[in-house]
Amino acid sequence: MALRVLVIGSGAREHALVWALARSGERPELFVTPGNPGIWELARPLEIPPQEHRELARFCRLERIRLVVVGPEQPLSEGIADVLRDAGSAVFGPSKAAAQLEASKAFAKGFMERYGIPTARYRVFTRRDAEAARRYVEAHPLPVVLKASGLAAGKGVTVATTRQEALESLEALLEGAFGEAAETFVVEEFLAGEELSVLALCDGERFCLPPPARDYKRALEGDRGKNTGGMGAYAPVPIPEQLRQRIQQRIIAPAVQGMAREGTPFVGCLYAGLMLVGEEPYVLEFNVRFGDPEAQVVLPSVEVDWLELLGSAAEGRLRAGELQATRSACCVVLASQGYPDAPQTGARISGVDAAAAMPDVLVFHAGTRFENGALWSAGGRVLSVVGLGQTLQQARQRAYEAVERIAFEGMMYRRDIAAQR
Repeated sequence: MALRVLVIGSGAREHALVWALARSGERPELFVTPGNPGIWELARPLEIPPQEHRELARFCRLERIRLVVVGPEQPLSEGIADVLRDAGSAVFGPSKAAAQLEASKAFAKGFMERYGIPTARYRVFTRRDAEAARRYVEAHPLPVVLKASGLAAGKGVTVATTRQEALESLEALLEGAFGEAAETFVVEEFLAGEELSVLALCDGERFCLPPPARDYKRALEGDRGKNTGGMGAYAPVPIPEQLRQRIQQRIIAPAVQGMAREGTPFVGCLYAGLMLVGEEPYVLEFNVRFGDPEAQVVLPSVEVDWLELLGSAAEGRLRAGELQATRSACCVVLASQGYPDAPQTGARISGVDAAAAMPDVLVFHAGTRFENGALWSAGGRVLSVVGLGQTLQQARQRAYEAVERIAFEGMMYRRDIAAQR
């Protein structure tokens, strides 16, 4: 019987994970919940929703699922990995306790402080501290960063460049923006520099580093507009060996060791969102899963058996080291008009098959649905179009040539992903 794997999630990140796992020499039998039309071409969908942790655990036991890969942060923060592990499954994804690194920015800032991991200076407030928070924001140098502590789908961060914007953002948090996610919030100094996404595959003790990536969070060209879940990315990002060592020794190793020391060993993908200030890396945030859209460029850029790699991490037998990119990858996200605030969905999509048939092009589905023989937009981020090449320029050119084949009403995307500066 083929090795059986379950992937949890429905976005382009999970489509990329399923694509990578399907390429394994083991020829695994893949299952997904809930998935999307692109994923369903590679993996069998389950009728059990991701929220039904115990039903999923029962399915894994009865169907002899060898590995579960959890894509998004929400089920991890709700403890799905704990339930599945208790039922005997190997899970690539951290426990509920370890997932606090993303689920609570207040926890993450305190954790970094405890273990000497470089990060921006900060203060934590709750809505009950409204007056103290107002005084702090009024006196804080500009720009200033305000963050909902809880999960907000990558949109709970404001970089305020004027006092008015800072105070308006604070009032929005105090008045219920982002709901319970902003019951506690963080106000921190702004760090200027180059952003870098570093993913570490961890088995609780050891870690393995794929090549770093760079993503584009703002909605509009020139890093303007609102923060989004991510409008594009590229990998690898060439960095000096000295900086690579500094990131490992000052950020990744202390984080992995610190989680183990606190009794919450980290198993899964630890994503460090960094700001490079001169030659010094600072942590902007920790995430506890593959980034989206970083996964869409990191996974195709490395020729490795991802099933073996993720399985070895889940089973505590990961071989520490670094993975080298064998090609460059550039991802352009196609989003619905109105994203991120009020995306307009329900537009008919054309050209996906033509784009996907191009050499060295991958199209990963996110917010799509298949109905009446056609593909329709069904979310804010609709598709991730990835170009591959021996150089970044080649990968970028292929990605944008593929984007030109795809069309739907209101389609928006950035035209400066991986552009030379």
